[in-house]
Amino acid sequence: MFEQELKDFLLSKGVSDVGFALTDNSDTGDLKYAVSIVVRLSDAIIDEITDEPTPTYFNHYRTVNAFIDRMLLEAGLFLQSKGYNYITVAASQSMPGTPFNGRYSHKESARKAGLGGIGKNSLFIHKEYGTRVRLGTLFTDCPLQGDGEFTEDICTGCDRCVKACPSGAILGTPFEIGIKREEMFSPAVCSEYMKKQFHHIGRGVVCGICMKVCPYNK
Repeated sequence: MFEQELKDFLLSKGVSDVGFALTDNSDTGDLKYAVSIVVRLSDAIIDEITDEPTPTYFNHYRTVNAFIDRMLLEAGLFLQSKGYNYITVAASQSMPGTPFNGRYSHKESARKAGLGGIGKNSLFIHKEYGTRVRLGTLFTDCPLQGDGEFTEDICTGCDRCVKACPSGAILGTPFEIGIKREEMFSPAVCSEYMKKQFHHIGRGVVCGICMKVCPYNK
């Protein structure tokens, strides 16, 4: 199967997991098939986070994002060599006029691809690696068949992230299909707090506290 060929190609490059989904995304025209990639973060680096991020985590965050962008390009070139078109969605890039939104939600494409769910902290929770992951998405016109949406309630009976968040940006609302992110989490509050309190570490663009404390990682 072509899906397995593409997945094996990406896994051989160091990607941790790969999934496929047909989306209703209108922004990419006829390219509605999503390739979702997952890269696992270093537990040792995440474990160093206390009440603030570390310079090592900031560097790790940037390096992994760059790796994901490179993998999306390689996946796209692979698809293009087979006669298909592709559009990549950067691992971390806001679109003009929407400072807290990318071109498409990596979390949504990964959930639709069956790779995991979304927690109260609005983070993606991979079914094996938990919250300690970064995501990337590619759209193509290659008809890729996935395993179906992830529908399990993966975040229950816990408010550790809500209590640990120093900004109060996590509202404690469980995820459900169709819910707006702002009903669960305020990216503006989070961003403002990081800029004020963590400016000395990576100019205040990372935190990671809610990711570290999630018990699903255990």
